[in-house]
Amino acid sequence: MNDSIEELTERIRSFVAAREWQQYHNPKDMAVAIAAEAGELMQHFVWQQPDQLDARVREHREEIASEIADVGILLFEMADLLGMKLGDVMAAKIAHNEQRYPVEKSRGNNRKYHEL
Repeated sequence: MNDSIEELTERIRSFVAAREWQQYHNPKDMAVAIAAEAGELMQHFVWQQPDQLDARVREHREEIASEIADVGILLFEMADLLGMKLGDVMAAKIAHNEQRYPVEKSRGNNRKYHEL
């Protein structure tokens, strides 16, 4: 399976181009679409209690995977649209978060960086 960020981005780009959808894919609409798809993902979990989550994921795995894929595809496309290399911006954010959340202060708790 080929799943590098560059290869997937190119596949998404080709999919959009073949359908001439670039005219509809501006930064604002991409951000709205990402939020909408994230909302569809959240719908699978709304009102679910912690003890219900494992069963929910098992029973709706394919639908949840589809929503995760929709969010991911749109993120890849938006980064590409804005001329950003998704792998690079993700790596930079991870490095930034490693500084904000040092292991010795953040292990085992869920506090925000400014509360550590």
